[in-house]
Amino acid sequence: MERVGVSAENGRELAVTAQGRITSDPFRVLIATLISLRTRDEVTETSAERLFEMASTPARMVEIGADAVARAIFPANYYPTKAGRIVAVSRILLERFDGSVPSTIQELLSLPGVGRKTANLVLSEGFGIDAICVDTHVHRIPNRFGIIETRDPAATEEALRRHLPVEYWIRINRELVPFGKSICTPISPRCSICPLAARCSRVFKGPSR
Repeated sequence: MERVGVSAENGRELAVTAQGRITSDPFRVLIATLISLRTRDEVTETSAERLFEMASTPARMVEIGADAVARAIFPANYYPTKAGRIVAVSRILLERFDGSVPSTIQELLSLPGVGRKTANLVLSEGFGIDAICVDTHVHRIPNRFGIIETRDPAATEEALRRHLPVEYWIRINRELVPFGKSICTPISPRCSICPLAARCSRVFKGPSR
């Protein structure tokens, strides 16, 4: 039996087998990310695990239907809406993409509920394609450091694509998420223990620790 480890924040919705081997599955990345919206990491993880034990392909997801999906992913926030969306996405994959998750940004964005963050996550973690997944940490930290000056995630992605070497596009999310959770936090960042404090412009004007 496979176990899926997921996180709403860390940008790495990956399937983890019982033997501990990490394998990327675009469909699981996509579905787990849809579950993760406004849901705590631990809830996302257990919800996705329950769902993938029942259905791990688009065909099976459509077969079990939205009610079964909703029961599996409860108590994820907005679980009835997410369940309907998961089944709708699965049906589109069957009808338009021969049951496979597409590997282009334009096709991914055509799926209901998929924005640039989710699409880039699927590209990077599901396919290993160079893409920048901009979540709250990837948006906040470069702006706080003074590396870029942007107002929204879309502008942050564009700026980072211009300034960041391609070999770091996938890595930036993996590196900044744990850093943003433990040190460069949204409120009262831990500047006193930050290893990068000397190189930070400290655009952030609020209190720090």
